[in-house]
Amino acid sequence: MIIRKFAFRDDPEAPQVRINERIRLSPVRLIGADGEQIGVLSVDEALKLAKEQGLDLVEVAATSRPIVCKIMDYGRFRFEQEKKAREAKKQQHQVDIKEVKYRPNINIHDFETKTRRARKFLEQGKHVKVTIMFRMREMRRPENGFELLRRVAADLEDIAKLERMPDRLEGRDLTMVMRPLKKP
Repeated sequence: MIIRKFAFRDDPEAPQVRINERIRLSPVRLIGADGEQIGVLSVDEALKLAKEQGLDLVEVAATSRPIVCKIMDYGRFRFEQEKKAREAKKQQHQVDIKEVKYRPNINIHDFETKTRRARKFLEQGKHVKVTIMFRMREMRRPENGFELLRRVAADLEDIAKLERMPDRLEGRDLTMVMRPLKKP
């Protein structure tokens, strides 16, 4: 004998729509399969009409009184909704953010190397998050970090626009975000 721990079901966050026999409140305002209003009927009469057409009775507006139900093919309706959700997801645009980390007392060569890497990311059309990491005694002089951020912004101003410049330390870090001026 196999005992399942979890019942496999649809997405619990999805709005629960009552269909057919799950609709309990009577009377209901009924809308036909082609969209015309049939009128206010009892649930049994509405179910009988839906069964005659070979379709489902679906609760459309549960909060109104009397509740509004529609005669439709529920499987096809769910398929259409999922298809619209997939299309909307395809149309979303995600911003790609790359991070370049500096230290406040960075050597000039390391600064140039990291700035070149940030320039390369910006040329590829990606946003760049520039982070200055402070440790122990470096926390006493945050102005060194602000000066470093201004140097980075000045070096990259020809291909990037400053999106957000910090006004104070956030924990042990200073962070600024730059975005490319044009898409590649």
